[in-house]
Amino acid sequence: MTMKKTLTLAGSDSSGGAGIQADLKTFQEHDVYGMTALTSIVTMNPDGWSHHVSPIDVNIVEKQLDTILSVGVDAMKTGMLGSVDIIELGARKIEEYQLRNYILDPVMVCKGDDEVLQPENTDAMRELLLPHAIVTTPNLFEAGQLAQTGPIKTVDGMKEAAVKIHELGAKNVIIKGGKAFDYEKALDLFYDGNSFTLLEKDKINTTYNHGAGCTFAAAITANLAKGKSVEDAVRDAKDFVTAAITSGWKLNAYVGPVMHGAYNK
Repeated sequence: MTMKKTLTLAGSDSSGGAGIQADLKTFQEHDVYGMTALTSIVTMNPDGWSHHVSPIDVNIVEKQLDTILSVGVDAMKTGMLGSVDIIELGARKIEEYQLRNYILDPVMVCKGDDEVLQPENTDAMRELLLPHAIVTTPNLFEAGQLAQTGPIKTVDGMKEAAVKIHELGAKNVIIKGGKAFDYEKALDLFYDGNSFTLLEKDKINTTYNHGAGCTFAAAITANLAKGKSVEDAVRDAKDFVTAAITSGWKLNAYVGPVMHGAYNK
């Protein structure tokens, strides 16, 4: 038996809903073999659920990457990287190992009260990682930061940002609008450098959506590892994460994660 192999370079979410935990659950649901390189460990204060990020030394991150990349991977995603050193390391390893299916989930903040990514990190991500990305999956805030357009408040604003991000090197851009707009549907915008596609779903009235972004990017990663086209990978990932959000559940008084196994039930 052979399996497609996937790698996530991201932080660990101790609550299990996001980060590498979400990625591994998503990879498993897609029947691909998931491997991880940790960049940080995110813990939460039991009183109020404020976040604390403990970075992992860049030399240890490099050893993890060399361990995995020597095996070979069919697709790789990055999530929360947290420092310029790790962003530079990631770009260097993508080049060294000639990775083609690289998915950039440009995580800039985590839910809670800690800002994770500083402006210099955004610049490094823009310059070093976007040119390698076959797909990038920013939310509205992240897209505005990468494209340097400021806040995005309309679909036209999403299109403007997507074009600019594509011009920075990302081959395909999907901007996650979700239910942020006063629009009858939840929507994301997909841009392949030639045309725009709006991916629309019914809005889901829930706050139990922790880990949705990680899950979406991981599903795209798994689909690309299995040989799907980018558009099919994105559409199938959208169906997967919609099912996960629909079945989201309450973990405690502060957070509710998506249900990663909902799509296959």
